[in-house]
Amino acid sequence: MKSISQHRQAIRLQIRKKRQNLTALEQAQAEQLITQKALSLVAKRKAHNIALFLSFDGEVSTKLLIESLWQQGKKVYVPLLHPFTKGHLLFINYRPDSLMKRNKMGISEPVLNVNDVIPIDDLDIIFTPLVAFDKYANRLGMGGGFYDRTLQHWQQKNFLPVGLAYACQQVDELPIESWDVPLYDIISV
Repeated sequence: MKSISQHRQAIRLQIRKKRQNLTALEQAQAEQLITQKALSLVAKRKAHNIALFLSFDGEVSTKLLIESLWQQGKKVYVPLLHPFTKGHLLFINYRPDSLMKRNKMGISEPVLNVNDVIPIDDLDIIFTPLVAFDKYANRLGMGGGFYDRTLQHWQQKNFLPVGLAYACQQVDELPIESWDVPLYDIISV
């Protein structure tokens, strides 16, 4: 019998393959619809400080959403690997002219400027990446635990964590570990 860890890894491989098999048209259509739903949530929550991820490894593209938020005068923040606290994220203001670099995982992130870092409690919404999700708003990430640590006790904070995903990333039920943090909601199409 598979351990929970092995089961989770098998789901990651299976769902990442499904995600990578989507056509360019399917990806573009999903990006349009997810962007519309995300903008609707931003408006409903009167959100101004929004954290997003820069898409990587076949994740739903956030490019259109980021550009739309900029056009609306919203502030966009993206995750940055914390330089001093291993396994943690900072969120840094992301602008069209941000200087970018690749982190140790090969993901693009802005060059750290402490003046651009926002305290997590000042964020209104954190849109999270995920590999898989279930109907209970449980998310399965890449396995580093960065978002689980970031989202701990989010119910006592000011922001809402919302996943962005393709519908093909949904599974019936995820095997859950004690550190997993269910999201407020998941926007998928």
